[in-house]
Amino acid sequence: MVIYLSGEPQATPAEPIPSFDELTPREIVVELDKYIVGQNAAKRAVAVALRNRVRRQKLQPEMAEDVLPKNILMIGPTGVGKTEIARRLARLAGCPFVKVEASKYTEVGYVGRDVESMVRDLIETGIDMVREEKLDEVAERAEQSAEERLLDLLLPPTPPPPEVPGMVTNDAQRKEQAQRTREKLRIQLREGKLDTRMVEVEVRERSMPAFEIVTNQGIEEMDINVKDMLSGVFGQQKKKRKMTVGEAFDYLIQEEENRLVDMDHVTRIALERVEQMGILFIDEIDKIAGRESGHGPDVSREGVQRDILPIVEGTTVNTRYGMVRTDHILFIAAGAFHTTKPSDLIPELQGRFPIRVELGSLSEADFIRILTEPKNALIKQAIALLETEGLKIAFTDDGVASIAKFAAVVNEQTENIGARRLHTILEKVLEEISFEAPELKKKSIKIDAAYVQKQLVNIVKDQDLSRYIL
Repeated sequence: MVIYLSGEPQATPAEPIPSFDELTPREIVVELDKYIVGQNAAKRAVAVALRNRVRRQKLQPEMAEDVLPKNILMIGPTGVGKTEIARRLARLAGCPFVKVEASKYTEVGYVGRDVESMVRDLIETGIDMVREEKLDEVAERAEQSAEERLLDLLLPPTPPPPEVPGMVTNDAQRKEQAQRTREKLRIQLREGKLDTRMVEVEVRERSMPAFEIVTNQGIEEMDINVKDMLSGVFGQQKKKRKMTVGEAFDYLIQEEENRLVDMDHVTRIALERVEQMGILFIDEIDKIAGRESGHGPDVSREGVQRDILPIVEGTTVNTRYGMVRTDHILFIAAGAFHTTKPSDLIPELQGRFPIRVELGSLSEADFIRILTEPKNALIKQAIALLETEGLKIAFTDDGVASIAKFAAVVNEQTENIGARRLHTILEKVLEEISFEAPELKKKSIKIDAAYVQKQLVNIVKDQDLSRYIL
């Protein structure tokens, strides 16, 4: 989120995105183009894979059960957009998404976590997504309930006066007066005039930390709260705590939201969503390809492939939320394959990734587009960040071209790491301005080719460009 100084124009609201069911493959590619430059073949492949999931939902249940997702293997150097394509695709579709590195399962001493942990992580992500959706649905009701509870704390109900023989009490008038006072407090509360007043709120005791147990499936978290288990014997453990009205309101809203959200229902929806729409991105799959060299203590790479194979083929994984089938989870694997090739994977695993797309290296022209075109372009981010200090900077066309040219030269002379190089170079160009930004308020600075070359002159003179690999 960009924070603008007072007097500056506010950010324009985000453009509405069509619902997931209505997006055609061409529209999916258009949405991906807003954040990722080039790589049209990969975008088309994932767009078709995503659209097929929508088509499958419209089939008869008997046929839909047999329609399996077409898993994708992305081949290309690092920093060209493989992970970003998968991540943006998941956000666009609102699908549970998890990225794992295949190489971590070959690490020495990596004990307790097996390949099924990727499915468990996906379930956790799905539950968090559904819970956030449900919290948004009950947010208004939770705020109203919290407001009523807070007013009860600010204005406790007064006990009726003692009955005196021969004295007539007007209960209706007393209740009406209390209601008027309550409404006045409500107005003050909504206007923030009571935020600093102290109130005493009954809060729950902090839960004890969760335990983890080691099972034959790996480490599985086990949420055990001893106080909750014994609450039936000793009653609900609560204590009173003084806090400001503002803090109390936030706490009571959170408590009401937790009360209104049915976590059992959330879990059921999340399990179904993960099974039908989940996306698992397996990065660095090339690191587990190839035959064993026979040297070193690393875990067998071919063994890791055989462990991953049943997950990709379709199996049932036991989680603390229930059994999860992986038959219809979409798997997207990616790797650079510099020293290996896809055919070095075991044949069974190769067959489970029928769609293969190759992502090309980025050119100087691509770097220029990456710096300026996407919604989250690096130059747009830099301008917005410095604008929070009241400093306005502007990049000229030749300045942008100079940055892109330098990035291309560095990539040629060192290891090619794609667009990630731009982060290092842009930070170097803006280092002096960023450092002095608080003292340069209400000034405008133009970043042209001469300025870029001045900031990068030390790197050019050094001639050891490998030192500047990100």
